[in-house]
Amino acid sequence: MSKYHHKSSSSGFTTLEVLIVLILVGILSAIALPTWLNFLAVRRLNTAQNQVYLALRKAQSEATQNKRTWQASFRSDSNGVVSWAVHPANPNQFIHPDIRNQDGLWQKLPSDVRIDETVNPKGNRETTIPKATSASEWRILFNYQGCPVYAVSNECIKTSLRTLGQITLHIPTSSQIKRCVYVSTVLGALRQGKEHTQPNNSGKYCY
Repeated sequence: MSKYHHKSSSSGFTTLEVLIVLILVGILSAIALPTWLNFLAVRRLNTAQNQVYLALRKAQSEATQNKRTWQASFRSDSNGVVSWAVHPANPNQFIHPDIRNQDGLWQKLPSDVRIDETVNPKGNRETTIPKATSASEWRILFNYQGCPVYAVSNECIKTSLRTLGQITLHIPTSSQIKRCVYVSTVLGALRQGKEHTQPNNSGKYCY
């Protein structure tokens, strides 16, 4: 009886095939990675934007409920990490030391999110809420009627354009992506915005 011999096909990959696959994976990764990183940056900025918006809403609500001026405070530590707190305003302190030292009162934004202090192509700053002269601290005040005010004792009729500020957030490694929260009316209406290629009437690119 004759015997038949069959050659078995190799189930492995040659070095060339493995090399081609690795090159293709590298190309696809190089294309997809920036998109993925931008997606993650947008998610973190959206989270931070929502936190800032809710902080302002809470300060405004506490002010009207307690019939006194409250503030939303923001600060940046030595590493650039931004945190916020909502508390009663003090007429003599931008942020009272008792508040500043209550670590449990402060909530952190995502660690790579920063307050955008850059000057835009129109020569304007994207963050315009009042800032302390001697520290990386910002605040927005709401009086007992919920109006944004510049000083603790101000009535709504003292509300001026300088109280209609905004806080703009960005991630330095994705600096073109921005998110902002701004006070849009003298009665304290709050809005959320994002980056645009063209400025608005106020010369801001985040609105």
